[in-house]
Amino acid sequence: MKKIKRIGILTGGGDCPGLNAVIRAVVHTATHKYGIEIFGIRDGYAGLINKQVQPMDRKEVSGILPRGGTILGTSNRDNPFKYPVAVENGKKVYGDVSDRVQKTVEYNELDALITVGGDGTQAIAHQLFTRCGIPVVGVPKTIDNDLDGTDVTFGFDTALSIATLSIDKLHSTAESHHRVMVIEVMGRYAGWIALEAGLAGGGDVILIPEIPFNMNRIVQKIHDRENDGKRFSLVVVAEGAKPEGGELVVARKVQDPNDPLRLGGVSQFVGNRIEDLTGIETRFTILGHVQRGGSPTAFDRILATRFGYHAVEAVMDQKFGYLVGLRGQDIVTTPIEEAIAVPRRVQPDSQIIKTAMALGTCFGI
Repeated sequence: MKKIKRIGILTGGGDCPGLNAVIRAVVHTATHKYGIEIFGIRDGYAGLINKQVQPMDRKEVSGILPRGGTILGTSNRDNPFKYPVAVENGKKVYGDVSDRVQKTVEYNELDALITVGGDGTQAIAHQLFTRCGIPVVGVPKTIDNDLDGTDVTFGFDTALSIATLSIDKLHSTAESHHRVMVIEVMGRYAGWIALEAGLAGGGDVILIPEIPFNMNRIVQKIHDRENDGKRFSLVVVAEGAKPEGGELVVARKVQDPNDPLRLGGVSQFVGNRIEDLTGIETRFTILGHVQRGGSPTAFDRILATRFGYHAVEAVMDQKFGYLVGLRGQDIVTTPIEEAIAVPRRVQPDSQIIKTAMALGTCFGI
């Protein structure tokens, strides 16, 4: 086995609370337990492409445990296998610059990379491992909670707490004005935030991508509440939810081969339809990126710390091409290829859905 002397770490994709906790755990474990060097890579894969690598020690990570975001910076656009290399007729031309990544790794004498990110980040890590021979260990991160290699990703609990608190605040104003309030949360094509925040916040209607909704069912639920003397309703909708036979509501399309769709606005669509069909004053709120900011919850700090420690252990055991993850109460490793093969989505027949339905929650079906 090759002796490990230097490890690089990067944070890729969207930011989320807990990233700094991972960085801190990696640096402390590597330097304190093993006496090896850690190098931080700036702005995700952009740092490997553009040779932005810096040594890190325990002083660098002092005090970052409760901080949101990532001290290394991040990017969800810089895929070295689909990187903009030219502009022709006003359009970007994309090419493979993975050789630049290899040169950066070799120049800095990195024996392994720890890649912290969601499915996109890990898909690139898998390619670097299989196509370029770069030793990688993945750490699962996303507020969407849609990575199959773990029971839960860090960042999700914080986003869930923020969404739940927001629903609580909207509850009082909805009740005071006798309105329908529609709250749009993140999650892209997975409904975990909407489902769990909706259940925790007492949402009367929860709309998720995994269950296409029927507006007539939603309207009937609101009328049923009116007939019971309840003069307000709370509707929690995931940004990737869509009506039966309908299309996703897209805020904007951008020239990006990795992620061309920016979701957003389904709450306005749903809110307008509810007001048109019921005559009840309806307002919508899009929580947006506030769900990804701020200090991580205790759960996310601990989970991220455990992931960071076990990522270093996986590197030292040379379990390259694997992702660390939580299974039950234990941290395990799963091949990255297996972990990203199928997104982790809400199952419509799951116990949590049945629980919500038994309480009277409407899913638009």
